[in-house]
Amino acid sequence: MKITTQIILGFAAAAVVGAAIGMLMTPEKGKVLQTKIKDGAQDWLNQFSSLLNTGRDVADQIRSKAQQEVKNFQTDVTGRK
Repeated sequence: MKITTQIILGFAAAAVVGAAIGMLMTPEKGKVLQTKIKDGAQDWLNQFSSLLNTGRDVADQIRSKAQQEVKNFQTDVTGRK
């Protein structure tokens, strides 16, 4: 895993832990707090999932472009398709 990925995941984990601690420190009833934590976790999970999907899409685009460039290079070098 690259250092950039590790840093991003570290910041994300710290944000989740910080938010959970902040919610636990508020003077609210248990059910209200549980609902807020559940909703917050679900929102974070949805955002993270969306980010991963975007990353996959970009990686697929890069791979397709690279494959096309390789084919173009092969055509240029060999003079045939």
